[in-house]
Amino acid sequence: MYYRQRFDTRGRARFAVAEYIAVFYNRKRLHSTLGYRTPAEALAEYRIAASGA
Repeated sequence: MYYRQRFDTRGRARFAVAEYIAVFYNRKRLHSTLGYRTPAEALAEYRIAASGA
């Protein structure tokens, strides 16, 4: 992630970590509670099911 990277302020470092979690980690990793699918895959299936009902 941000190994050996320097940040000007603590706030910028916190923002970089939060952005990593929100953008990469939570969107692309497989979640066991979603049947080992990504959140995007689960959301797409939900929307298809909801529009067809």
